[in-house]
Amino acid sequence: MILTLIAATRNKHKLKEISKLMRGTGIRLRSLDDYPPIPDVVENGRTLEANAIKKAEAVSKAFGQPALSDDSGLFVPALQGKPGVRSARYAGPECNYAANNVKLLKAMKSLSGSKRKAYFATTMALAWPGEKTVIRTGTLSGKIITENRGRNGFGYDPVFVPAGYGKTLAEMTPKQKNQISHRSRALAKVAVYLRNTLEKKRVKG
Repeated sequence: MILTLIAATRNKHKLKEISKLMRGTGIRLRSLDDYPPIPDVVENGRTLEANAIKKAEAVSKAFGQPALSDDSGLFVPALQGKPGVRSARYAGPECNYAANNVKLLKAMKSLSGSKRKAYFATTMALAWPGEKTVIRTGTLSGKIITENRGRNGFGYDPVFVPAGYGKTLAEMTPKQKNQISHRSRALAKVAVYLRNTLEKKRVKG
């Protein structure tokens, strides 16, 4: 049984990562670029889960097929959880990665020790026509350093050092990062769910 799954994104980095984790599951992965255009989904939810669900369900409804969406954020407890759900727009609506990092480092300038702890979280939503949307979350704990290091990755990777490591995510190779990232952990849980679901359908069929 071959299942077509729409990854509700046009981000090539995300698509590549999802494709690797879906190998051997009997799933044919497609992106939004493979389908007619649909109106952009405004991700204005107050949580990662709300945004992921909204996009996955909109795409699934538009094309009548299972759709997978995600929302990610960086959370710093000492900053009351900021940047949080607004991580991508932390420095303003039209900001870039560099501006976000500058604002974060400035906000944490006076913090030291355990107050520099932070974690990434990714929530995946799998919307399936006629079934309840499935939610899976992956996290990665670490700390925010005082300056940018590394040229790989994107977002807050240059200022985030995972717990137990001496390198920032931006100093790691893509392969090293993908082995431990919050997104990979969430995707792995989704992959397990899909394998189990397809196996049950095969048995019933």
